[in-house]
Amino acid sequence: MRILVTGVAGFIGSYVARQLCQHGVEVIGIDNLNHYYSPKLKQDRLATLAGFQQFTFYPLDIAERDGLNALFRDYAFTRVIHLAAQAGVRYSIDNPQSYTESNLVGFMNILEACRHHHIEHLVFASSSSVYGNQQKVPFCETDVTDHPISLYAATKKSNELLAYSYSHLYQLPVTGLRFFTVYGPWGRPDMAPWLFTQAILAGTPIKVFNHGQLQRDFTFIDDIVSGIGEIQAIAPVPMGAEPPYAIYNIGNNQPVKLLDFIACIEKACGVQANLEMLPMQPGDVYQTCADITALQQKTGFLPQTRLEKGIGEFVNWYRRYADEM
Repeated sequence: MRILVTGVAGFIGSYVARQLCQHGVEVIGIDNLNHYYSPKLKQDRLATLAGFQQFTFYPLDIAERDGLNALFRDYAFTRVIHLAAQAGVRYSIDNPQSYTESNLVGFMNILEACRHHHIEHLVFASSSSVYGNQQKVPFCETDVTDHPISLYAATKKSNELLAYSYSHLYQLPVTGLRFFTVYGPWGRPDMAPWLFTQAILAGTPIKVFNHGQLQRDFTFIDDIVSGIGEIQAIAPVPMGAEPPYAIYNIGNNQPVKLLDFIACIEKACGVQANLEMLPMQPGDVYQTCADITALQQKTGFLPQTRLEKGIGEFVNWYRRYADEM
């Protein structure tokens, strides 16, 4: 079996590739190594995969259609795990074009390549951001998601619609996963765990938006990777007239208040934070909470990592990595 992992130098992508290699799967990984955040972190993640003979990396942008098609021709992939995307809610406000190129044009290129090369299962990353600022919790896959409040969220909702149409038109088996605030060692430097840990250890103020009145369904990376590993092996089965398409929430189902999250990092660091209370940021949502019933019924998915343990692992990793930076 040969699996393509896009965004392989990213946080989730590098973990997924490692797990697949550990199970003896041949993995071809691609990434454009862009400068949204430090390419060194991406290179360091790739270095953790260097010991696997089953792993091959190509620096390739999914917006480069000809290069992507050539890769599909050369390697005859069995499955595709598509994690490449321009991430970040706030960044999308100032840099919309990068989201169009990666999340829309790039995703369309992936769909076309999967269609023409008869991929047996495409798994792609969606996001909890598609739920917008709805008040009903937990968020369920059957909820209406027609009101994204950021460009990033709009591109992820667009991905779901495009994927459904390709599944319907060409019977392409597709599964979308709506990720809920993934964290852990090797995480992104624009995410709260990194930003807060860095600030606390440096003695600088933490920016606390909406005066701390936010909740997030923080989900540890090991639990996310376990869920991806289970779902990629199970192609969606068409039910009657329906296409082979599915969408699942993948989260912890345990939302945490932002101030409690900060307190957890303070405890792991052994340092009290200096809080700078600020108003709500454009594009942010007030709360996220995943109903994971559907994924549990399909795969038995059950998050195992408590926040205290996950944050402890992240802070320990961050201390070591910061010494090497």
